[in-house]
Amino acid sequence: MKIARFATGDEIRYGIVEGLPADGVVPSGESDARLVVLKGDPLYSVPQATGEVVQLADARLLSPVIPRSKVVGIGKNYAAHAAEMGSEAPAEPIVFLKPNTSVIGPDVPIVLPTWSSEVHYEAELAVVIKSLAKDVPASEASRVILGYTVANDVSARDAQRLDATWARAKGFDTSCPLGPWIEIPEPAAAGEAGFDPANAVVRARVDGQVVQEGTTADMITSIPKLISYVSSIFTLLPGDVVLTGTPAGVGEIRAGQRVEVEVEGIGGFGNPVVRR
Repeated sequence: MKIARFATGDEIRYGIVEGLPADGVVPSGESDARLVVLKGDPLYSVPQATGEVVQLADARLLSPVIPRSKVVGIGKNYAAHAAEMGSEAPAEPIVFLKPNTSVIGPDVPIVLPTWSSEVHYEAELAVVIKSLAKDVPASEASRVILGYTVANDVSARDAQRLDATWARAKGFDTSCPLGPWIEIPEPAAAGEAGFDPANAVVRARVDGQVVQEGTTADMITSIPKLISYVSSIFTLLPGDVVLTGTPAGVGEIRAGQRVEVEVEGIGGFGNPVVRR
């Protein structure tokens, strides 16, 4: 089940996404895709339909969640990406934080910071937390996961090399596009595989050209183990988002370009890149 956070006018609502093409990508033209409007916030209540239906083309998709606490990033969780960054795969996960002010939704501009001349895209699978989580065993990680979404961990690479920490490089405003919705796991119907976060293709495009592609099957630390590790450091709260790392193939984005990220089985979205 895919749940989107969207706006029609000034009103922000949630809806179940129906009628998408098989790849889950937001259609750009005529489409039967629609949103079955829900009562309340699915993060805090069981989704219930209001009876209203909104055509997806008539809605403005927003970031599927605005973390009230934090976005947790994981660095170098794919060996090939660690190698392209000139380092060995880490013995333990590298954990960093992005503030909730870094989060934007589909089609909102990524604003390149004035103090950076080298900003990169990083397509990632992201995990949305649904309940308080502290010292969660890996075997029980699924009980604190609401679902999965797609992220672009936009990174000021020159600042990342210069600074002792990654706060400036990873946490600037607009550096965490999320979208287009949350994929909430459900039992697969007969003959259907369903979304598998442990074996999903992650991809990025710049101006329509594929520039990054990998699979979550190549993660060094699996999602359940990441949730266990992160929750041993600090408490995860409902609405927190955990980025799971990016495959090899990261590269620069420049003003005037459009960068798109997707995870097969969830969908994809894009953002224009600007410099002000």
